[in-house]
Amino acid sequence: MRAVYISMPKFFDKHVQKMKRISLQLLINARVNYCLSEDPNKPCFVIKLKSVTIMLDCGLSAHSVLNFLPLYPIPDWKPNKAAAWIPKNFSDPQIEGELNECMTNQVLVNSAPEFMTPLTKLVDFADIDVILVSNYMTMLALPFITENTGFKGVVYMTEPTLHIGKLFLEELVDFVEQSPKPNVAKYWKEILHLLPPPLCNSFKPHTWKQLYSLAQVNSSLTRVQMISYDQKIEITGALTVTAVSSGYCLGSSNWVIYLESKKLVYVSNTSTLTTHPRPMDQVNLKNADLMLLSSLTQAPAANPDSMLGELCLSVAVTLRNNGSVLIPCYPSGVVYDLFECLSSHLDSTALGQIPMYFISPVAHSSLEYSNILAEWLSQSKQNKVYFPEEPFPHAQLVKSGRLKHFKHVYTDDLWNDLRQPCVVFCGHPSLRFGDVVHFVEYWGTNPQNTIIFTEPEFPYLEALAPFQPLSMKAMHCPIDTSMNFTQANKMIKDLKPAVLILPERYAIPPAGFGHKNEFVIDQVDRKVLTIKRGEVISEKLDIKTVNVPFTTEMVVSVTLNELQSGLKASKFTAVLDTKDNKYKLDILRDDLLANKTTEPYLLETLFKKTYEWGQLDIDRFLRALTNEGVSDPKIEHNTHGYTIHLKSEDTLIQVDDKSTHIFCEKMDKNWRLKLRSIVMECLNSF
Repeated sequence: MRAVYISMPKFFDKHVQKMKRISLQLLINARVNYCLSEDPNKPCFVIKLKSVTIMLDCGLSAHSVLNFLPLYPIPDWKPNKAAAWIPKNFSDPQIEGELNECMTNQVLVNSAPEFMTPLTKLVDFADIDVILVSNYMTMLALPFITENTGFKGVVYMTEPTLHIGKLFLEELVDFVEQSPKPNVAKYWKEILHLLPPPLCNSFKPHTWKQLYSLAQVNSSLTRVQMISYDQKIEITGALTVTAVSSGYCLGSSNWVIYLESKKLVYVSNTSTLTTHPRPMDQVNLKNADLMLLSSLTQAPAANPDSMLGELCLSVAVTLRNNGSVLIPCYPSGVVYDLFECLSSHLDSTALGQIPMYFISPVAHSSLEYSNILAEWLSQSKQNKVYFPEEPFPHAQLVKSGRLKHFKHVYTDDLWNDLRQPCVVFCGHPSLRFGDVVHFVEYWGTNPQNTIIFTEPEFPYLEALAPFQPLSMKAMHCPIDTSMNFTQANKMIKDLKPAVLILPERYAIPPAGFGHKNEFVIDQVDRKVLTIKRGEVISEKLDIKTVNVPFTTEMVVSVTLNELQSGLKASKFTAVLDTKDNKYKLDILRDDLLANKTTEPYLLETLFKKTYEWGQLDIDRFLRALTNEGVSDPKIEHNTHGYTIHLKSEDTLIQVDDKSTHIFCEKMDKNWRLKLRSIVMECLNSF
């Protein structure tokens, strides 16, 4: 049984009808964080607040696919650049056909690619009440979470996140399924110690999984409820969540969680740069009791504007030399900015006649969606809609024929239209599946061509390893618009969170940058907790007051009494009702009298019409004791009040300014009730 203390403010408005809430004194312990992801840029956290379990993002790490041979999109077109490989002095037939050695001596797995999913053993996904998705890049593990796990919760995300995320999921499934592998390699995971690097350094390959199906994608998306920015969503009556713009991409969100008087903030991919999405909202993130930070830039030493400038220059140089340019990309996001900036640069360098090709099974849908989601764009992009004018230049580029889109590399329409030199955008940035695999092989023998890597997620030399030797030039221009560490430190200083939780990687400089403190999060002047995959940290939220509404009958029944000039108060007896994590005070009804098990003393207390207050009148109390036949009270004064000893009754009474304590060894219930009545009579009442 939990004791609940009800406290009333000393002063009330003179109109009783305005008095509708009180405060309950209680303490809520929040076990705040489970980390299910190894990669801070593919985040997946679970927090437990009161009785609610919330998953924050479900990112899918694709870095593991670099350990596999590429899937070639065109059947029967597979260059013989890898030979079968087995460890020396090892003859187990189970390993045959599972491993191949490239011409660079790197050993890769000959099997369908596998992905590093969020950790499954730390949390039962069936217990998750709600998933909050920040953007379309952090939802790619959603089918792994919701399908065949017993998940019964709800997934919240914005409209662009749902539409564009669906395109990402469909494209990924299409890339993997269009070139199915006949075999599934498993045994290599048992002999990691015999394999060469980097394969022997694979992180827990037994937990990797093959990709979900399109049916599982569609099933998982039926659980999604779309929300708008600043919309308050109530979760099981226990707390409220709100999405606010993070400025990173179309519909990207940071999340604010309100739990009674406490505010928790989750900051995922966030950008302070001026690009096409709506700008970041910082106002709603200020003064949080707890902030969870993830998804800072993956290219801390690369300035996005500088990288974009280098890309444009490299493209122009390659085209002038009659070479073509290949840019591995995702079907949305930065690619929109590349269309815009690159087309403008080519116009300024008299190369405006060069065609650009966008190849993806979802290319058409991506280009269409980006032009109808005006409310999620920056103000400058929104203004174009009202002229009317397409918010993105790629709409006009498509109309003029400068930007052409096709579903697959093997379609006749593409090869009938393709003319070189040109610029081709296609995926996947890992170079392990998708249309880009064919173009690397097709153009790789020509030194006039260039491949430019803009996605920072994959080390470009590892991505190119199975295609070596290559004659085409390779450039690395990582463009990541997420906040860098300097911007994050400034934001944290402005937002002033009481407690900051961040991935362990953000507390130390990244590999290759020595002791550069500009690549870490500042940990001074605030409480900072770090967390890594598989770790659980607890943080108490001391919630001492909870607002409790009165029912209408309760408000009407309360009468204010003037205790002294300028001071009015009221005490009352009520029933505290709790349901679905909500509290309510209701009037105490007479039907409680029908309960024969209720103690008479309890009934007397519940239905009494007067209430006592103030200090005990000691003189009046002593006279009342004498009238009851107590003739030997002994009074001892102390610093806090006094003690009254009734030797004949084996009773000790301690009185101070705020309380009266009665210690009675006499086993006489009537005497105890009589003594209580005497004390009550000697107090002020109303």
